[in-house]
Amino acid sequence: MTTSPELASLAYAHAGVALTGWIARPVGTPRAAVALFPTIFNVNPLMEARARRLTDAGYLVLIVDFYGQSVESFEAARPLAERLRADVAYYRARIAAGIDALRSLPEADGLTVLAIGHCMGGQAVLEAARAGQDLAGVVSFHGILATDKPATPEAIKPRILICHGDADPLVPREQVTAFWDEMDAVSADWHFHSYARVRHGFTNSANPADYDASADRQSWAAMLSFFDEILGAD
Repeated sequence: MTTSPELASLAYAHAGVALTGWIARPVGTPRAAVALFPTIFNVNPLMEARARRLTDAGYLVLIVDFYGQSVESFEAARPLAERLRADVAYYRARIAAGIDALRSLPEADGLTVLAIGHCMGGQAVLEAARAGQDLAGVVSFHGILATDKPATPEAIKPRILICHGDADPLVPREQVTAFWDEMDAVSADWHFHSYARVRHGFTNSANPADYDASADRQSWAAMLSFFDEILGAD
């Protein structure tokens, strides 16, 4: 995997698969720890940039590894993602392994743990919430909202923020309203930001067809405000 010099590797494993997370550390004492779940492409320059922005805001970050290997194209990533997500219990266990890897860091001891994700990673953080992960908050950026195993009332612990492009072809309006109904049924603390005429992948400036600078700025600011509300004033 191609990584920036300031990222440090962290070896961990799930179900016999060797995985590599990438740590981004802030200057000084971290404010909280964030598990960053990547897109279907796994670790890439966009995820590295997002991790660095989080460290600039004072957060300890681990970019989670979905597959145990790098991918060079969507055609290569798709079968890996399909196999991983074919069994929701297995998928959730892979997600949990990444969160546990973050918690294993000595500097994460005693910190509030949060999770964010983009695209497939957005789906992953919602699956973490549905699985009962003890997280303070999760944020999904243009993530898939559907699931094979809807939430139960006793499971949802974190507060939830969804940042969604209303013109996302992968998340049609009926999937949005089904998610709202799912969250309401379990009395989740959820917030939903929808950006008009914005497509999937709106945070990825390397893809001009989908990138939306306004939605990118607004969603990032919403996340930081959401974290401030969870963590309280410094």
